[in-house]
Amino acid sequence: MGLIKDIYSVSFYEKFSQAVAEVHPTFNKQKFIEAIYEGDFAQKEWKERMKHTTVVFHQFMPQNFPEAVSLIDKIIKNLKKNNFADSNLAFIFFADYIEMYGLDDFKTSAKAFVSITQFISCEFAVRPFILKYKEQMIDEMTKWSLHENHHVRRLSSEGSRPRLPWAMAIPFLKKDPTSILPILENLKNDPSEYVRRSVANNLNDIVKDNPQIVLEIANRWKGHSKETDGIIKHGCRTLLKQGHPEILSHYGLESTNIELSSFEIKTPTVKIGDYLQFQFHLNNKNSAAKTIRLEYAVHYKKAKGHLAKKVFKISEKIYQPNQLIKVDRNQSFKLITTRVFHTGIHQLSIIINGTESEVLEFELID
Repeated sequence: MGLIKDIYSVSFYEKFSQAVAEVHPTFNKQKFIEAIYEGDFAQKEWKERMKHTTVVFHQFMPQNFPEAVSLIDKIIKNLKKNNFADSNLAFIFFADYIEMYGLDDFKTSAKAFVSITQFISCEFAVRPFILKYKEQMIDEMTKWSLHENHHVRRLSSEGSRPRLPWAMAIPFLKKDPTSILPILENLKNDPSEYVRRSVANNLNDIVKDNPQIVLEIANRWKGHSKETDGIIKHGCRTLLKQGHPEILSHYGLESTNIELSSFEIKTPTVKIGDYLQFQFHLNNKNSAAKTIRLEYAVHYKKAKGHLAKKVFKISEKIYQPNQLIKVDRNQSFKLITTRVFHTGIHQLSIIINGTESEVLEFELID
């Protein structure tokens, strides 16, 4: 499997420059490719290559911004005609172009986002416009939430997420997300699962700073439709992992008369690179069927010696009266780029409908 930065290859630039030349006769393909590969291109990582492509592309475009946007629209239409894949990550520099060179032209840029996002998503590029234009941009994005194209509708939600990963922060939306709630209302029954998932992720962002707002939405949307219930469940996943009492009550998740037994860590010493193995029995001792959300928490030892809890979901399903099950699980301690492991005593617990059980210890070694 190749590196993501290698999507910017000689083959890509040759095909792209040909597509540009077909709609922009004065475009010099050879000089464009030479400019791309000047300097230390081979050492650049993916984002650096993307930004570099934006800057070089701008040098060969009309310097009048509305004219450049019009040309980008023609280029995209030609790329589609030549069967370039929609949402091809390499073309994110189109969105970056609007972000870099269109911030002072709100009207042209807003129109460009609607067009470009139907080819490559623009959720990162709209962020500076939200910061600069605030309510004007939010109002525009609210209109997008009613657009006929699902990519545009998704942009209205994804671009306005208060905590969009790897994106520019929007402090005023983290503090008060009220202005984006009409967007989510418009999309709560969207026919596209792609859009609904973005709405759920937006709600999950809001939860981290304003949980009461999402709890109110959860109560108001409850039972509206199967799709809306799905949005709420996914949007409240952080609250569920935290065992928040209100959301547990919302879903009728109570831990009364649910018995955990024979909880055992089968590998009390785990080597980095191996698996933690554990098992337990669960019995619904209620006289009626009960929905049980089953999770476990690993309390990881951190660099300064304290423990940090991370919750993992096992299942959520209906258990019949006196139904007894055995659960076996493996938790990986293989080295990954997103987590650093520290040797020493760690902890493991089982969580039943938000209530944490007894805690067992295990040791992680080199």
